[in-house]
Amino acid sequence: MSLKIIVLAKQVPDTRNVGPDAMTPEGTVNRAALPAVFNPEDLNALEQALRLKEQNPGSTITMLTMGLPKAAEVLKEGIYRGADEGILISDRPLGGADTLATSYTLAQAIKKVGKFDIILCGRQAIDGDTAQVGPQVAEKLGLTQITYAEEILECTKDKIVVKRHIDGGVETVQGPMPILVTVNGSAAPCRTRNVKRVWANKNREFTTWGAADIDADPMQIGKAGSPTNVKAVKSIVFKAKENKTLTSSDADIESLIVELMESNTIG
Repeated sequence: MSLKIIVLAKQVPDTRNVGPDAMTPEGTVNRAALPAVFNPEDLNALEQALRLKEQNPGSTITMLTMGLPKAAEVLKEGIYRGADEGILISDRPLGGADTLATSYTLAQAIKKVGKFDIILCGRQAIDGDTAQVGPQVAEKLGLTQITYAEEILECTKDKIVVKRHIDGGVETVQGPMPILVTVNGSAAPCRTRNVKRVWANKNREFTTWGAADIDADPMQIGKAGSPTNVKAVKSIVFKAKENKTLTSSDADIESLIVELMESNTIG
């Protein structure tokens, strides 16, 4: 059995390096001013896709990403690790999109790709932490979705069985194919680059689609299709107001416990 797998990936700003120029005057993330990285949980999703490909000879993995032209670096990284194709969705009218506009754009691109068996993506992106895009894409395509996946246990033409992490433990669920699955960061990490694939694909160019290519409604993309507005992005550093040095004596430990109980920190 061969599978047609789509992996949604995103190039995100490195949130460890948020500075004063992180926002544009329009209230969107200034991606050009921030170091860019492969969204971590999308790498977990890619690893699940690669395992499915290995288990099902003849399967193919197509990666989709939406962003600035430099976002093609994410596609290259996916190819280096074992993906087969990459498509970049990039166009000026798509800029400034929130999760609603982004999921619409990705859904339109997936429709253009055509037949597929499974869509995999990370649970959420570190630049927004909303965990909305994957489920919204599923809704727009009329697909069953499984979220918070840690491992795909079984996959056939008719169904998929997934172990998912939830509050309080794990559970095993199944759903009908085709399906969309979002993958947790607690899933298996993605394998490293394959040297032969790096050399074979280092100069590879990718198909780029604009809004017109995916038949997108101008009122549902970019800023026009985004009801969400970000007022500010700040880097918060927590600092202690005071500190106290304690010894290991019984008196110091007892004093600390009393203080914590009086402040209702413990009790």
